[in-house]
Amino acid sequence: MTFQPFELIEGDWSCGLVLLCDHARNSLPANYGTLGLKAADFERHIAYDIGAEALTRELAQRLGAPAIHSCFSRLLIDPNRGEDDPTIIMRLSDGSVIPGNHPITSEETATRIAAFHAPYHHAIDTALERACETGNAPLVFSVHSFTPVWRGVERPWHAAFLWDNDPRLSRFMIDELCRDPDLVIGDNEPYDGALRNDTMYRHATLSGLAHSLLEVRQDLIADEAGVRKWADRLTPLLDAANQRADMHEIKHYGSRTDGTAIKRDGT
Repeated sequence: MTFQPFELIEGDWSCGLVLLCDHARNSLPANYGTLGLKAADFERHIAYDIGAEALTRELAQRLGAPAIHSCFSRLLIDPNRGEDDPTIIMRLSDGSVIPGNHPITSEETATRIAAFHAPYHHAIDTALERACETGNAPLVFSVHSFTPVWRGVERPWHAAFLWDNDPRLSRFMIDELCRDPDLVIGDNEPYDGALRNDTMYRHATLSGLAHSLLEVRQDLIADEAGVRKWADRLTPLLDAANQRADMHEIKHYGSRTDGTAIKRDGT
């Protein structure tokens, strides 16, 4: 069976929302084996964003929105990096050397871009064009997850929203979730949302579509109950944001990036 680099979840293309999930799976094409890693490594955060695909699917089902997610592990190639980013193929991740990536030739990098990275991004381009053709410029909402602890330091946030210069969707989501005193919500934590040529930059910042990148702490969405709980929180907020006319205006805010990729060395 041919390895598919992405999956499209059909939905109502006129609904005003398109969901993305860059790091949905820990899968590799058979010809890459395990990249020299142990099977257990593919259950870790270095291989994928734990819980992110399940949350994306749940939100898509509840909102009737189309969604696109990658089907390959970021250990193969990271779809949330620009083609010129030196970390697009990781040689070392959270202390683990990836033998199948180190060393790697420029030819192999180009092969992986052409076979996996480019088709995923082409699918997003096609999806957003399809949504825009309905006359309702969509919100773009990307679902990720992050580790509870990084390099021995506990992360206090339950969830966070990453953004560059367009505050519309992220600011709305942050303000609404912060109404719950039991939640700690990050604003551009634990990473900065201004990463040149990443998925949001390429498909939303440059096109002027309102957008946000959600990060949920992995332990909170590692099972079905956690996924449902976060879908309960997020669904009415995304629905409310979707009802606002200003969220569907094409606005070019520009980017805070200066042309140099901001390094994200954690997950």
